[in-house]
Amino acid sequence: MSSSKQTHDHAEIKAWAEKHGGVPSVVADTEKGGGGLLRIHFPKHSDSKSDLKETDWDTFFETFDKNKLDFLYQDKKADGEESTFHKFVERA
Repeated sequence: MSSSKQTHDHAEIKAWAEKHGGVPSVVADTEKGGGGLLRIHFPKHSDSKSDLKETDWDTFFETFDKNKLDFLYQDKKADGEESTFHKFVERA
């Protein structure tokens, strides 16, 4: 059985992303006003050019905190394989 975890701890988010080969990114056309739609991009799982633009962790977390987000993620799939499932949700 798979289960999801939720956090807004920067170190936990960064460690999860790096463990899975992810890099902080924003959707390229959403950066106006110093923000943007956040994503964790997994280049080794991408076989085409993406509309994502890599960013640094400081800028990523500045937007993350400004928008009061939490990070919902999964370590393992139901079959036990590593998972890259994640999404950003409004902090409760």
